[in-house]
Amino acid sequence: MRRVFLSWVTAAVLLLGHLSASGETELGALPLQIINFNFETVQVTWNTTEYSGTNWTFFYKLRDNEDYRECSNYTLRQGSTTGCILAVEKDELLYFSIRHGAGSLLDKTQWISSYLKPRSPRGLTFQWHQGAVTVTCSDLRYKGLLYEIQHKTTFDAEWQSNEAKTCNVTLSDLDAEKCYFFRARVKTLESSYGPDTYPSDWSQVMHQQQGKLRDSCQDKRLSPNFLLITGMIIFLTVSLLFLSLWKLQRIKKVLMPSVPDPKSTFSGLFESHQGNFQEWIKDTQNVTHLNKTEEREQACILEEAVVVQLAEAERPKTMPNSPMGLQMGEEEAAGDPCRLPCQSPQGCQVASLQGFTFVMSDNSYMIL
Repeated sequence: MRRVFLSWVTAAVLLLGHLSASGETELGALPLQIINFNFETVQVTWNTTEYSGTNWTFFYKLRDNEDYRECSNYTLRQGSTTGCILAVEKDELLYFSIRHGAGSLLDKTQWISSYLKPRSPRGLTFQWHQGAVTVTCSDLRYKGLLYEIQHKTTFDAEWQSNEAKTCNVTLSDLDAEKCYFFRARVKTLESSYGPDTYPSDWSQVMHQQQGKLRDSCQDKRLSPNFLLITGMIIFLTVSLLFLSLWKLQRIKKVLMPSVPDPKSTFSGLFESHQGNFQEWIKDTQNVTHLNKTEEREQACILEEAVVVQLAEAERPKTMPNSPMGLQMGEEEAAGDPCRLPCQSPQGCQVASLQGFTFVMSDNSYMIL
């Protein structure tokens, strides 16, 4: 009955205020926001975007028989007043006027309960019993409220809500082995306070597992299906990676065939000649030529020694100027075995057998 009576009084006061404010600027020209914080403070904020640089003054009273007094606690933005914070104790009528100089921009009267924002719940306690938990906290001192408790696990995408008219809410179908997040807030009933109220801020999130408070939820148990799908994805990814690398190597071999390293084939080309192939080939040809020449000289010297010894052993004692001596000299010169081997080193060979040394040519051999 009191609420109905107050509503009628409010309507009458608003009508009188509207009639008395004829000729003044309407409310739409200066948007307002009124928040009643738990019947402790009231914050009235106005939007001064269209009146940049203008300082507005706020006058108010909480009883009809009082005089208006100016706000003592303004909120400022860039040096201009944008609101006022008032101290209150209960549900009261707020009479206020926003002015600039002697002119009044807005005169209004409102019940502060119409803009109530309750305080967040405090001191949450949890009682676990047979797959359920009862969440309790201290009730606020006024009625017409709803206490909302929300919970979820690490696997839930959204919060699940439960509401009650007192801060004593039981949540069922819970697994105590899992880690849960809990939070709470207070809302107003529209039937008691109207549509312009605000829900309270959420309380601090709390974590519960096995009936004990946790600093955080670390429940990371993964389902078998999740593990199977994750393993298949990893396997396919690795297989595709190896297949891509294999195809890339084949394409690389086709487009850019490998070039053999000349270091293993041409000894000394890079170590001694720093890759200069002409210098290296000249050096190699000279060494080969010198080796062949030395072998030929050794063969000629050996054969010449053998021939000389044989000639001295078989030569008859004749005069050197006699016809017999000249003939033998010509025969020796004609049959000198060293000349042929010197022209063809492959035709002369030397062999030893039981103390005898044999010198062999293409068509004859001699014993040394």
